[in-house]
Amino acid sequence: MSLPARAENVAVVRHALAGLAERLGMDEVSLADLKTVVTEACMNVVVHAYPDEAGPLEVEAEPLDDVMRIRIVDRGVGFQPRPDVDSPGSSLRIGLSLVATLSRNFTINGSSEGGTEVTIDLPLAHSGPPPHVHEDIEVEPAVKEVRISASDAA
Repeated sequence: MSLPARAENVAVVRHALAGLAERLGMDEVSLADLKTVVTEACMNVVVHAYPDEAGPLEVEAEPLDDVMRIRIVDRGVGFQPRPDVDSPGSSLRIGLSLVATLSRNFTINGSSEGGTEVTIDLPLAHSGPPPHVHEDIEVEPAVKEVRISASDAA
């Protein structure tokens, strides 16, 4: 699929890929990872690839043996890690680090000349036991009032 790289289209991509993954039998833990990974990778395109206007966000997905391979491609400013992390296309920040952590395989190809391709392999089934949620834990109530102030100088 190819959509304009806008924040509202990230949800469209996430829902489409989650629907495909469910149809392929992806388990709940892996499905949650897929939603996180797709959101992070696509938002990276929205935020960093096109500084002036929304260009194309291209997404492909295909099942391969026990994984779903997802390719996210942009034709934007490119990706070149360098120290000035605030400039477009400059750094592997926390979002893509999360993508790398949750995926079985992860590659990113790009250059400062333009365009970036992210390829992610996500397992259809989570390895190991599913995480256990403790429902009987008592939680301290939140503070009733929080105030934050800053002076004009701040």
